[in-house]
Amino acid sequence: MNLNETPLELIDGTPTSFAQLAKGPVLVVNVASKCGLTPQYEALEGLQKAYGAKGFTVVGVPTDQFKQEPGSNDEILEYCSTTWGVTFPMLAKTKVNGSSTHPLYKQLKKTKDSLGLSGPIMWNFEKFLVLPNGEVHRFRPTTKPDSAEIVQLIEANL
Repeated sequence: MNLNETPLELIDGTPTSFAQLAKGPVLVVNVASKCGLTPQYEALEGLQKAYGAKGFTVVGVPTDQFKQEPGSNDEILEYCSTTWGVTFPMLAKTKVNGSSTHPLYKQLKKTKDSLGLSGPIMWNFEKFLVLPNGEVHRFRPTTKPDSAEIVQLIEANL
């Protein structure tokens, strides 16, 4: 299965696929509400507002695998929309590591980061920028969503 065929479930239970969300570059980010990196939601929403009309999409992927996203899908959605004003698509709570890893993350984790490392998701807010040509760039959690390296790739691929 290629990335575009990957079935997904939105946080409200609606079935979709990666292809339906990908109209241009897509930034896939595993998110959590109770993490020290949670303020990255602000920059993620800023990117969505700045580039969404040009085809860019942020896709938030809540996971509790690091024990920092304890809420239900409804609670997560409420928190993200009221606290951070999130308008970008959010998936249902998803496993990003281990034997129950979602097919999306099975594919994304094959991507190497700037140090040449692939493999497990290390923490919340790990980012994968999927370009329209299928090329994937991996950014570790401490790389800010609006860093120059991410923004330049987004702008070059709109």
